Amino acid sequence: MNLIDTFSEFKDLKNIDRPTMMSVLEDVFRGMITKMYDSDKNFDIIINIDKGDFEIWRNRIVVETVEDTNTQISLTEAKKIDESYEVGEEVTEEVKLESFGRRAILALRQNLAGRIMDLEKANVFNKYRERVGDIVVGEVYQAWKKETLVIDDEGNELILPKQEQIPSDFFKKGDTVKAIVLQVEMRNNTPLIILSRTSPVFLERLFEQEVPEIFDGLITIKKVVRAPGERAKIAVESYDDRIDPVGACVGVKGSRIHSIVRELRNENIDVINYTTNSQLFIQRSLNPAKVTSIKLNETTKRADVFLKPNEVSLAIGKGGLNIRLASQLVGYEIDVYRDTVEEEEDVNLEEFADEIEPWIIDTLKSIGCDTAKNVLVIPVNELVRRTDLEEETVQELISILKSEFE
Repeated sequence: MNLIDTFSEFKDLKNIDRPTMMSVLEDVFRGMITKMYDSDKNFDIIINIDKGDFEIWRNRIVVETVEDTNTQISLTEAKKIDESYEVGEEVTEEVKLESFGRRAILALRQNLAGRIMDLEKANVFNKYRERVGDIVVGEVYQAWKKETLVIDDEGNELILPKQEQIPSDFFKKGDTVKAIVLQVEMRNNTPLIILSRTSPVFLERLFEQEVPEIFDGLITIKKVVRAPGERAKIAVESYDDRIDPVGACVGVKGSRIHSIVRELRNENIDVINYTTNSQLFIQRSLNPAKVTSIKLNETTKRADVFLKPNEVSLAIGKGGLNIRLASQLVGYEIDVYRDTVEEEEDVNLEEFADEIEPWIIDTLKSIGCDTAKNVLVIPVNELVRRTDLEEETVQELISILKSEFE
């Protein structure tokens, strides 16, 4: 019936420990025995996992008159086994698997396979549930449009969804993939293990692997923010004054950070020295832009950052990415302003909301005029042309703005 072959396959399973395996096997055999003999109490089951075999022994008491054929044996039958048996003694006899019949053995085999499969699934689920947030390495088995199937070194299936892949990721069968375990759940009695390469935790774990000082706890990662595949900012802190946290993370000539950047498809990584000084932290987060001054509003958690005109685009970054990540890192909504001598004496157009209608202010802003002096330096006819406002309205507007500086 190939039961021994199946048994041998089961004994090699890596995800099931020896005591659990033996318990399941004995439980399945006892279930079959109970079905055949109504009780399994007088049976001994010997399982040899190493050899992949087993023995079933039935114990019966020798009696003159048999009332229970399962637990008792007649003296006549006992003497056929061994002439020396007497009434009251116990006879131990091996029960061959074949005696249970083909159907019973087939049912046992299916039951055993089902129990082992359930155990395997439960153990995979428990194993990966404890590894959420850890890095795993697997091999691509199949790459589809919406997800990629990854196989770990024990043959378990892991899923890397498209939305958890870096935009420039491209995988084909046989590729090695590194990711973190993002989520583990049971779906239709099967463990579903979701991986991620876009999570900030993935970047954090990569730094732990590459920077011994982080792994040893000498440097702490305070926060990580990412635009996967484009840019990331990571704030680090050291409690040991002798250790430069930024230098340690970057490595000599970028040696440590280089492999991380390569793994993340050339994602630009800014390593920032963490500080509890909000102004200094914001200033560092906007690197490489040089900040002139910062005004904080702790109530609204907003920061007005002033920079020289040629530094503004650096602070904002391509598509506003640098300032967006900086805001996420420091926990303030950051607004940047050009800082010039003229602008220090200038007045924001919002200050004239009582005298100038909001839609006119919005029209002026749409042509790049945020302050009174921005408007006053433009000739009247040019303002009329660019704003589509009536000349009379423009003259009245200029009069209001000029009065502010008289």
